[in-house]
Amino acid sequence: MTLLEIFDPKARPSPIGIDLGTTNSLVARVRDGRPVVIDDCNGERLVPSVVHYDERGHAIVGHSARRMAQSQPRETIVSVKRFMGRGANDPETRRLGPYEFVEPKGPEDAKSVRFKVRDQVVTPVEVSAEILRELRTSAERELRSVGGAVITVPAYFDDAQRQATKDAGRLAGLEVLRLLNEPTAAALAYGLDKQQNGLFAVYDLGGGTFDITVLLLDDGVFQVKSTGGDSALGGDDMDRALAERLLQEMGAARRTPEVVRLALDTARSIKHALTDAERVEVELPVQAGEAGAGQPASKLVTVTRDELNALIAPIVERTGAACRRALRDAGVQASDVDGVILVGGATRVPYVRGYVAKLFGKEPLKDIDPEEVVALGAAIQADILAGSMERADEVLLLDVLPLSLGIETMGGVAEKILPRNTTIPAGARQVFTTYADNQTGFDLHIVQGERELAADCRSLARFVLKGIPPMPAGMARLEVTFRVDADGLLGVTARELTTGVEQKVEVKPSYGLTDEEVENMLLAALDHGEEDLLKRRLVEARVEGERVAMATRKALSADADLLGPGEREAIEGALSALGAAIRGDKPGLIQARTDALDDATRAWAGRRMDRAVAKAIAGKQVEDVEANVAAAKGVDAHLAEHRGDDAGRAAAEAGGASAAQAAVEARRS
Repeated sequence: MTLLEIFDPKARPSPIGIDLGTTNSLVARVRDGRPVVIDDCNGERLVPSVVHYDERGHAIVGHSARRMAQSQPRETIVSVKRFMGRGANDPETRRLGPYEFVEPKGPEDAKSVRFKVRDQVVTPVEVSAEILRELRTSAERELRSVGGAVITVPAYFDDAQRQATKDAGRLAGLEVLRLLNEPTAAALAYGLDKQQNGLFAVYDLGGGTFDITVLLLDDGVFQVKSTGGDSALGGDDMDRALAERLLQEMGAARRTPEVVRLALDTARSIKHALTDAERVEVELPVQAGEAGAGQPASKLVTVTRDELNALIAPIVERTGAACRRALRDAGVQASDVDGVILVGGATRVPYVRGYVAKLFGKEPLKDIDPEEVVALGAAIQADILAGSMERADEVLLLDVLPLSLGIETMGGVAEKILPRNTTIPAGARQVFTTYADNQTGFDLHIVQGERELAADCRSLARFVLKGIPPMPAGMARLEVTFRVDADGLLGVTARELTTGVEQKVEVKPSYGLTDEEVENMLLAALDHGEEDLLKRRLVEARVEGERVAMATRKALSADADLLGPGEREAIEGALSALGAAIRGDKPGLIQARTDALDDATRAWAGRRMDRAVAKAIAGKQVEDVEANVAAAKGVDAHLAEHRGDDAGRAAAEAGGASAAQAAVEARRS
């Protein structure tokens, strides 16, 4: 293989899997048939899901942003995932952090959360997009280019939260191949890695959400039997419970945003430390009113693991009700479960692991990192959706709806058309009629939830079917069809059967951004398109240059004896020039230096290829070699004759391509 074959400019963009977490986020890819997490520029795998907006309105993401949270809490958004799809007046919204919210001016504004950050207003979708953009950038440092992405969501995310996540991916410049439920992603990674069959429970307790999924693994078929959970329950709630105690120790009568953020961050640090230690001592500031004359302005506070357990016990026990309901929905007992897979950073807490072991009567599985397993599963699914022939026949995902979908009928009743735990993709239809004489239209209200009254369920959309001729009550026949795609997103068709009048609607919940607002954000991204393209070109040029340089140095150590007079000096000079260009910021110069290195190594690469060929045919009969060559040419001719697409012709016309390479290209197409 020559150096040029490694860096084929026709190489396909690589698909990625993203775990967009409450506390931390990760991006992964499939390499050499196995999923791996991609490190950021600092060698870190976990990227804190924290976004800070500086004085110029620029977003800073990750570890740097987290360090600014204590001093600038209102300009630093933490755990934004818990705000996704929530309304401005949602009680959950107001207790989640020391933020300044834009007060709603009317019913439409009340449907969305908007943060006031310095002189700008940002939504949870925009904040999430910044995190996704950072993950995409990390992936682009390692990959030539990023293809589509699979983004994971909690299984118990409703339609509004799923749509918000998908739009955040669009704003980040990602092609969202699929939204994948987090427990299903974890089971996918575990099932393919361990090659185990059986009935498994996935207990997913992250920073802000809890999911429980019961699924059957059977030789690559991942059939979700039931799912449940709480999209407002997680490690953040443990932090808040402990932070309340710390605030009391600090005498924090006036809870400023800075004091609240300090208490929350300290609580999280204590929780992490008590995973291994039995007790932790921390130094806390004491408010001026509490520290009298001659009294210190800080105090030492000791927190034991038992004290933490007592504080978090009510929170953890809330997960038990969802687990028992999921087992009941699946028609199984806890004793029927072959294994419990732990997902999410909060499952590292010893009390949580002990509770799970007691609940299911067996120790949970611990051999895959609970914070990485979701991203690894997402990468596998992205690889499959992008056309991985190796895995296409290995996996079949059969996921389910987390919540029932229906419409409001007379009297405000929620009529369920697709009940929860229906396998998706799915469709169902139901026929309704009129209540009053001479109705000329139907007002349809789409709802999601398990309550019997529509007012107690989540409102997803409203639309009116008009043009119905006046008829006596009960004569009109309205057929309503629900279709849910693989992302769990809903489309609704309403048709009056006697007249054929029909209307379709893609349910786009009001979670904070209108289509116009999303479009304006995309247009803003286009305004900076040239700047972004230049940055991308620079990243791609650096990656290619570094890989070419690395391959050249490796070849120098292996085949230096094939160098001709003056070649080493020329190659070393080209390497040095390329290194200097990579440290700069001019992609054109980097490409030129890469091409110069290619020119300097071309003759030497030819001699290396000759040696490799000679070694490959050494000791073989001439007839065998000729037969192999004829077979390769035969495959190329077959592809040229029978493949009408560009991929087939390219494979057949590739002068140095082997038969195997041609076949691979044909399969990829």
